[in-house]
Amino acid sequence: MHGQLGFDSMPRKLIRVTPARLAVWADCPRRYRMTYLDRPTPPKGGPWAHSTLGAVVHNALRAFLDLPPRRRTPDAAVALVRQGWKDDGFAGPEQSARFRERAAGWVADYVAELDVTMEPVGLERWVSAPVGTIVAEGRVDRIDERDGELVIVDYKTGRHVLTTDDARGSQALALYVIAARRTLRRPCTRVELHHLPTGSVAAWEHTEASLTRHQTRAEETAEELQLARDTLDAGGDPDVLFPAQVGRQCTWCDFRRSCPEGQAAGPAAEPWSLLVD
Repeated sequence: MHGQLGFDSMPRKLIRVTPARLAVWADCPRRYRMTYLDRPTPPKGGPWAHSTLGAVVHNALRAFLDLPPRRRTPDAAVALVRQGWKDDGFAGPEQSARFRERAAGWVADYVAELDVTMEPVGLERWVSAPVGTIVAEGRVDRIDERDGELVIVDYKTGRHVLTTDDARGSQALALYVIAARRTLRRPCTRVELHHLPTGSVAAWEHTEASLTRHQTRAEETAEELQLARDTLDAGGDPDVLFPAQVGRQCTWCDFRRSCPEGQAAGPAAEPWSLLVD
């Protein structure tokens, strides 16, 4: 029939992406394949102490803000860290206990400066929104509302002090802004990185231009990884489509045992080597 639309005119399916998936692809396409595509998933290495610590701190802060305001005390925060603590990845009981108390101190100091009467809009909140050629989605540590606008808050427990440039350059935080706006239908421009070890906050106020730059970069990356996935499904060579990107990150990669190039990059890191010490 004349005037009928052909397949070339049909709208393209949006690519669902999370900041974690985009970061893994940028870090190493082979690790992306092993993490998200290979089934069964290749065997992983053991737990990492810094990941254990980070998870415990995040869980404690979420549980803390779930408490009634009258119970939100530094002592309660310390108790939550100790209750949720795990020894996974640590060198032994002594090191684990030392970092448990250190993490408890970080959290106690943090909540002592917090307005404990506030009620966040979201805790570990999943946000998702179609934008451009992608569906940007992910789980936000905390979403505050201040003066009628949403603020994206991300907790960090790593060894490096964070700066305004880290907040400005974070693709994850920018995508959370975009998705939170659509999901919660409120204005949002501010993002904050809360670094628990130092008690510092690195913040940035996004503009429409800066959000567009992050969105465009995310769309470009999404196109790359989707093309690789489609070509793999069509019978393409996985090692060509998803090459190993060798670097320092190979020493702590979860899939190191399944990657000869990664093993050749250097000796494996100890499970506790990325702790703040």
